[in-house]
Amino acid sequence: QVQLVESGGGLVQAGGSLRLSCAASGRTFSSLNMGWFRQAPGKEREFVTAIEWNGSTYYADSVKGRFTISKGNDKNTVYLQMNSLKPEDTAVYYCAADIDGTYGSGWRQIVYDYWGQGTQLTVSS
Repeated sequence: QVQLVESGGGLVQAGGSLRLSCAASGRTFSSLNMGWFRQAPGKEREFVTAIEWNGSTYYADSVKGRFTISKGNDKNTVYLQMNSLKPEDTAVYYCAADIDGTYGSGWRQIVYDYWGQGTQLTVSS
């Protein structure tokens, strides 16, 4: 069984920065893709960013240029650096893992096998 543990959420003022972390454990991964999704109150969960096992990255248009996804040296940890935060970034952020390393589908929720419990980000205006 794979576990995803997220950390780093909180309250930040508009224009500020925050970094989320997500650590995957429970097995050895040969080709692990990881992604971040978010869900605001009253809205559906949406894609934010993803990174494939080969380093390819994908970003939603709404966060491009402000958010950066990266992997730790152990390749099982993913970080989401969020800069220039806006009130509309307020949401619960979920980390997800695609243990099959599906190519070119990081934005699709269906390819992800495991999900974290979510961490709240609140951006005040």
